[in-house]
Amino acid sequence: MVLVETKVPSDIEGDLYLGIDVGSVSTKFAIINDNMELIYATWARSQGSPIKSVQKGFEEMKNSLDSIESQIRGVGTTGSARYLTKALVGADIAKTEIIAHAVAASYYIPGVRTILEIGGQDSKVILLKDGIITDFAMNTICAAGTGSFLDHQAHRLGVPIEKFGELAAKSTVDVVIAGRCTVFAESDMIHKQQMGHSKEDIIKGLCEALVRNYLNNVCKGKKLEPPITFQGGVAANSGIRRAFEKELGCEIIVHKYFLTMGAIGAAMLAREHVLHEDIKTNFRGFRVSDMKFIPKAFNCKDCPNQCEVTYVEKGDGEIIARWGDRCGKWSL
Repeated sequence: MVLVETKVPSDIEGDLYLGIDVGSVSTKFAIINDNMELIYATWARSQGSPIKSVQKGFEEMKNSLDSIESQIRGVGTTGSARYLTKALVGADIAKTEIIAHAVAASYYIPGVRTILEIGGQDSKVILLKDGIITDFAMNTICAAGTGSFLDHQAHRLGVPIEKFGELAAKSTVDVVIAGRCTVFAESDMIHKQQMGHSKEDIIKGLCEALVRNYLNNVCKGKKLEPPITFQGGVAANSGIRRAFEKELGCEIIVHKYFLTMGAIGAAMLAREHVLHEDIKTNFRGFRVSDMKFIPKAFNCKDCPNQCEVTYVEKGDGEIIARWGDRCGKWSL
């Protein structure tokens, strides 16, 4: 697991709150204290198994943070696997990544009006006013511009993804790449290579094409007002950031916690929830890393909806959670 931020003094006092963001590509953990200070955060690729990636994260915490387990008073989950993760760890709340990213960004960047978020498989834009979400949009159909597509192109070009921004900055010729979809973008890149354009120029053209695609599709019809912050894994790509600044004509803020904002937001929401409700957390503890979980599903035949109901069993056969039904018959 890749360590993003670690500030774990041996004498941590007071209550702590854990946030977990499990997406299609990566899993993030964050722990904050009652003063909203980030104590610990990690990021790692999910590698196709959210259960294993969550357990791996808890194994890391058990080895390095065992002494603070009893201080965790609330746990929140977010991301595409938030309900599964909530069931696994005994979290207190599960919130969408829209809310989690907005909460964290509003705290770290006071007055933020626009959040650009591009992850491994999807992208989104969130508009705010006075800390309140006023509009948002997501693109989960086309992968153009997402982290997985950029990783693929970096591999095809023989360039480390970490070098994309550095190489784009060296470009001296404007190369227009078709960025409407992944197929067209890749075909056009190959064509430009065959015409003799340098990798630097092609990479810069790709960054600009993907930003145009994002603005024309995800942000279509929306007014993007500064301050604007860029979050998600793709925010590490300085070439994409510069392309946004060129298109929007203003500074794009990339906060140092850009990679784990969703997990931090989930931790903040968990803190608010347990304090407001004055409840005791359901958190199972770091022993989650050693437990056996089996996800299963079935289609309910009791009405024409035929809902797909998902549930999770522990190793002993106990069902710990069920969700997916519209009427609530099977929810647990």
